[in-house]
Amino acid sequence: MRWIWIDAFVEFESRRRASAVKNISRAEDYLHDHFSGYPVMPASLLIEGMAQTAGILVGEARGFKENVILAKIRKAEFDGYAVPGDQIRFDAVLETIDDRAAATTGLVLKNGNAMGKVDLIFSHVNQADRSLDLPDENFVFTDQFLNLLASFRSSVGHGIPTDVGK
Repeated sequence: MRWIWIDAFVEFESRRRASAVKNISRAEDYLHDHFSGYPVMPASLLIEGMAQTAGILVGEARGFKENVILAKIRKAEFDGYAVPGDQIRFDAVLETIDDRAAATTGLVLKNGNAMGKVDLIFSHVNQADRSLDLPDENFVFTDQFLNLLASFRSSVGHGIPTDVGK
């Protein structure tokens, strides 16, 4: 099973905001095991979709030089469910960012209508920090995530350097 919960970026304004979409299909692996007979996208995966959208926004703001790790869910509220056939849109706004952390606010839309809010705090983990016994490479921003942003930028005519995140 792949663990990317966004399909594509539809908007990206560096250091300000990002929007990504997820099209829910009955072919999704998790739907076969979650609420058998009534497949819904679990709220935990909606939160993860927002974390991935906002996390790439935060990482890009600092040149993908650090691992950006979800540190805290400040708020996660949902009205209703997302089911196969729905399109989810994650709208993330960067509130604050400094050398240690970043805070984002987010709105989750289902088929264009607001269905939830997810506000997050991220921690920047310096790759040189050996006290945490972390790997040397950037383990958060894999090629799969960077390719989502690169695909968006190439579609709007803004290339992304090939050495980003390395």
